[in-house]
Amino acid sequence: MAMADVTIDACIARNSIEMKELAPDMQSLCGVCSSAGALVGYATSGFFVHHLGPQIALGILAVPAASQIFLGFVIYEKKTSDDLSTKKRQAIANLGGALKGMYETIQFPEVWKPSLYMYLSIALSFSTHEGQFYWYTDPKAGPAFSQELVGMVHAIGALASIVGVLIYHKLLKDYPFRKLLFYAQLVYGLSGFLDLMFILRWNLVLGLPDYMFVVMEECVSRVVSRVRWMPMIVLSTSLCPIGIEGTFFALLMSIDSFGSLSSKWGGAVILHVFHVMRTDFRNLWLVILIRNLLRLATLGFIFLVPNTTRFDIQNPSDILLSGSKSTDLETNSESLQLMPLKEQQEV
Repeated sequence: MAMADVTIDACIARNSIEMKELAPDMQSLCGVCSSAGALVGYATSGFFVHHLGPQIALGILAVPAASQIFLGFVIYEKKTSDDLSTKKRQAIANLGGALKGMYETIQFPEVWKPSLYMYLSIALSFSTHEGQFYWYTDPKAGPAFSQELVGMVHAIGALASIVGVLIYHKLLKDYPFRKLLFYAQLVYGLSGFLDLMFILRWNLVLGLPDYMFVVMEECVSRVVSRVRWMPMIVLSTSLCPIGIEGTFFALLMSIDSFGSLSSKWGGAVILHVFHVMRTDFRNLWLVILIRNLLRLATLGFIFLVPNTTRFDIQNPSDILLSGSKSTDLETNSESLQLMPLKEQQEV
């Protein structure tokens, strides 16, 4: 599946560079498809776990992923008559060129600064889903939701993600990256306080039932998360140099994946530090509060994001090309200055 994802990402990144006006459209289409798959998964997983058990449910849900193997048999590839040793040498040379290109590209401030922001925005948003899940299903401290109900709540959240994609595509795709990500991150941090209200059971004080409030919180969180995520993906495709789009986009996505892993590590550590366990949720509200404050603290790194639109951002290939041209001009000017005055007059 990783190979298939990289191949598709390479095609999208290449098309996004060549047709910048269609970059948000392609990413929006991918976002809708991803949310639709999550909708089906969440809607069925809770039902399967509740009625069939976790092992059988995992086996059933693994069938769609395994079926992708058979798609490889319907993809047509033209056979080549090249020698096997020649193909190996060419593959090694291409790999070396790709690694060199990635190393040169990541050194540009126009590339590593937004990449660093994307990592920090994900890593500093500690994941507390495990602690919240056990609190949701706890009959004493929590609202005692069933596993099937939790799955349906996440399914509604996946549907809200599609709404977030449409909001970005129809209203926000032409805004500058820095301005859009600033407000998206601000609303993302503030929306986390809905979790805090639910943990403290303030929804009951307001007269809102648990199920209604958790559905509202999930919808708001998913819409804001998707609006926050879409410009980062569009920006990532714009940072990929031509020729190694798939490799470099995979590098950027691996940075984001490492950010997600750091978020889960940080969440596990903070849950352990505050002694939040399956039967002890007294400090869960404090963990949620710290998570929300860290989300807001990410705004301090917003300067790393370019204050340009998707049309104005410069591709690393163009930067390399302009740098080489300026170097040639400097070399030519220096060579002219080193010419004797008599020869300059004769010229």
